[in-house]
This record gives sequence, C-alpha cells and structure tokens, in this order.
Amino acid sequence: MSGHSKWSTIKQKKGKIDAARAKVFTKIGRELAVAVRDGGGTDPAANSKLRDCIAKAKSNNVPNENIERIIKKAAGDAGGTSYEAITYEGYGPGGVAMLVETLTDNRNRTAGDIRHYFDKFGGNMGTPGCVSFIFEKKGVLIIERESISKSEDAVMEDALEAGASDLESDNDIFTIFTEHSDLHDVIKDMSSKGYNFASAEAEMVPNSYTSISDKTLLEKMQKLLDVLDDNDDVQNIWHNCDNV
Repeated sequence: MSGHSKWSTIKQKKGKIDAARAKVFTKIGRELAVAVRDGGGTDPAANSKLRDCIAKAKSNNVPNENIERIIKKAAGDAGGTSYEAITYEGYGPGGVAMLVETLTDNRNRTAGDIRHYFDKFGGNMGTPGCVSFIFEKKGVLIIERESISKSEDAVMEDALEAGASDLESDNDIFTIFTEHSDLHDVIKDMSSKGYNFASAEAEMVPNSYTSISDKTLLEKMQKLLDVLDDNDDVQNIWHNCDNV
C-alpha cells in the first residue's frame, strides 16, 4: 500500500468529517445499529461486526456516549427501519477497481443512484465478483510519526510483538497491517504501549494498484468518489488507485 496515498486519503476524510460531521455520524450510526441487529447482540466480544463498527466510530471521533446511545437504542428498536447491506462492484475512470458498500432501505433507488454515478463519470458498474477478488479485508492502523518519539525499528518491533503482519512507512506516517481477526488485539496491545492512532479500522485492501496519468480522468475519478461519498446510503468506498 502506498503510505502517502493512504495518508492523503485519511486527511481528506478527516476534512470532510470536520465539514459535515453530522452526516458522517449518521452513516456510522446506521452501521452500528445494523451491526447490533444483524451481527449478534450488543457485546463486541461476541459480535465481530459490532466490534469493527466501534473501531471505525472511534477512528472518526464519534464520542463514546454517542456510540453507547446508538447501541442501546438499536437493541430495543425491533421495529426500526430495516437496512440491507449491498456491495456494488465496478471500474472507475482509468480502469480503477472499486467496491462501494451500502446500507439501504430501498435497493432499487440505491442501485439506480450508483449506476448513474458510474456512468456519469466514465466508469462502469459491473457484476458481483468482477473486482472483489482484488481486495482482502485487513486491519489497517495509521500512526503519525510526529505523535511518537520511537524509531522505525522500535515501532516495527512493537507492532510485530502485538500480532501485526506488516508495517510500511514514509516521512509522515507508519501504516500497520494486521489480519482482520487480529485487528482489535493489536489495537489494544499497542494502545497499552502509548500509541495513538490517526485511524484504526478494518479496510478492504487491494493486492494490486493502478495509477491514473490522464488529468481529465483523474478529475473524473475524484468527482466520482465525492458524489458517492455524499450519498446517504454509501457507507464505504474502496478502490485501488494510488494517486487520488
């Protein structure tokens, strides 16, 4: 994974959170509620889906009291809106592989919206399985270099001792990868050693990357990401472009 590209994505994401925090909180709240209803209860230790959602919420600065309130409400709200999880696959401008994860109460509306976005910005929505083989679910932890005084070797040693599978670095950040099942143990272990994370959550990580050299296509790709992100039904967007 390109650390610079990943950090650029995180900074862009955090900027959007600051600009539209209520909307982001609403999306994460929907994920938490669905995780409680569909994932097996309110105990994160027994509900891996909920555990992932809580990690994501904390990475996005959702206050603990908000998380607890959403979980409690979802547990007692059997008659609430029923959301369906649907992942759309396709290719963006320049042949970029994309996964778009949604939670929707109207699959026809959402499918129509996603297809329209792909068509409008030069992409192509595909069939299930057309690009998912390119991605693998992993834990990804981001640590800003300026937040710690340890050397890269020391961070690598701490990460591997905690159960991480790999570490990459650049001038700004350390990117730590874990197996999905090990994510929360690694977070707990490294937090106990004094590490703070700019981001720490489960992600769909591509096993190969592509770059867009054409400026027009690159602009279309950014517009496609922006319009998808603005859609209330879209929860996560994963892609393998390393320069957007």
